[in-house]
Parts: sequence; structure tokens; C-alpha cells
Amino acid sequence: MAEERNELELETEAERAAEAAGGKSSKGKKKESDTLEEILYCWAQAVVTAVVGVVLLFTFGVRLLRVDGPSMQDTLYTGDQMLVLNAMFCDFKAGDVVVINDYNAELSDTLVKRIVAVGGQTVDIDFAAGVVYVDGRELDEPYTKEPTYSFEGLQFPITLAEDEVFVMGDNRNHSTDSRDTRLGPVNVGYLQGKALLLLKPGDTPGTERKDWGRVGVIR
Repeated sequence: MAEERNELELETEAERAAEAAGGKSSKGKKKESDTLEEILYCWAQAVVTAVVGVVLLFTFGVRLLRVDGPSMQDTLYTGDQMLVLNAMFCDFKAGDVVVINDYNAELSDTLVKRIVAVGGQTVDIDFAAGVVYVDGRELDEPYTKEPTYSFEGLQFPITLAEDEVFVMGDNRNHSTDSRDTRLGPVNVGYLQGKALLLLKPGDTPGTERKDWGRVGVIR
């Protein structure tokens, strides 16, 4: 009888041990499942946040713009893809490459030019010498393709209103800009943004090849 009782107790203990082991295994699987769900949730949350962030960034912060035309050579070429910072985040100053939209129906819908002077400054140009003056000082313009010889109709000198900028293309003799009476000084309200980065180069004129060394900050 004692042996039978001992055998029964051993069987009971074995069953309890098996149940306990089974319970632990079940809990372990449940915990592992919960952890996997948490990881997937975190990843999904991160992806959604990133997508929303990108949409907001390209809706309100920056946008991509393709350059068309020769007026900004050799800084920018036709086909260049650049990143433009929205005007609401810009403090425009002389030297900035800017985007102008919907200014004059006779001109292109989108113009890309460089600010030469800002509100309150006086611009004068010696077309014989090809030199631009701002407030009586000759500008140092290493970005220009050639001197400014082309007269487009605006009379100089001209003093800008406080809410105006004077813009010109870097390819001075092949650019429709503030020298042209159809454009003239531009109200800052028409500035859509500032060119920041060249992301993808267009073909270099005369070579039909892309110079990837040009990628980077636009100066």
C-alpha cells in the first residue's frame, strides 16, 4: 500500500511539474507574441510619422524645381533639379538665388534669378564697362558668366522701394531680369523661395554630359 501511495504521489508531482512547465511555456509564447506586436506597432508608427513629416515638409517647407533656360549659366543649367526653401522661412539678401512666380504674363511663369540689391539700395550699371554698382560701390560678382553689357530698357540709376529687390541672371547678356521694363524691380511678395541645393545636374551645355561634381549648395 505504501508503495502504491508513493507511486501515486510521484505521478501527481510529475503531472503538476508538467502542467507548471506547460504554463510557463504558454506564458513565454504569449510574452514573445506581445513583444512582436509592440515592435511592429513601433515600426508602423515610425513609418506613418516619417511619411506625414515628408508630406508636410514638401507642402510647406521645400519643393523641387527644374531649371529651364540659359539665364543662370554657369551657376545653373537647363535640366538642373534643385531644392527650394519656401519664402516664409527665408530672409532674402543680396547674392541669393531666388524663384519668382506669376509676376508678369508676358514672361515665364517661373523665373530663377539672383538678388543683386535689396530695398532702399540704389543700383547703377555702366554698360560700356559691364560693371554693376550698388550704392556707388562696384559689385564683386564671381558668379557671372560675362560682364553686364546688355541694356534692356530700364533707366539707371534706380533706387529700390523698401519692399523691392533687384534681380539679374548670372548669364548677364542672355537674361530677362530687372533691367527689362516688363520685370523691373520685384516686390518681395512675388519671391516664392530661395534655391538651396542642386540635387541632380542637367546636361552641361555643349557636352551633353552631367557633371555630378556640381551637386551641392547653390552659391
